[in-house]
Amino acid sequence: MSDMKQLYQEVILDHNRKPRNFGAILDANRHAEGHNPLCGDHIKLWMNVLDDKIESIAFEGEGCAICKASASMMTGAIKGKAVQEAETLVEEFRSMATGTLDPDGQANHLGKLKVFAGVKDLPSRVKCAILPWHTLHAALHSENSVSTEGAADPVPGAEIGGQ
Repeated sequence: MSDMKQLYQEVILDHNRKPRNFGAILDANRHAEGHNPLCGDHIKLWMNVLDDKIESIAFEGEGCAICKASASMMTGAIKGKAVQEAETLVEEFRSMATGTLDPDGQANHLGKLKVFAGVKDLPSRVKCAILPWHTLHAALHSENSVSTEGAADPVPGAEIGGQ
């Protein structure tokens, strides 16, 4: 097994077992709920945005290890960032997960999130990794709920097969 695949597995397992920023924020001024109906991933995201800065962020939900790890790492990566920086990370993560951005060959802000680069080779898991980011985008735009299917599909044409 390559070092990158081993690191990917270790990171996913660690964040799945001990997700960071897990729980609700009762006084949140932004909230969104995301659902992937094909695999059952379902997350709720809360955050407080003050003066164009994400002051706090947390999530809850049920989903596969990839979805939970992605949400955990996402919350850590964007806490304290300006809204525009978060939007940039949303786009870069989506592009990396779908294979249109080479995180090692193109300038980006992904940092530790590069561990998810291999998900592009697992078509049935791309939407699992992207769901938290799709939900973050919805919350930033005051949309209460979002799905990975239909017109809101963040990965049009992606094949979602067996688990």
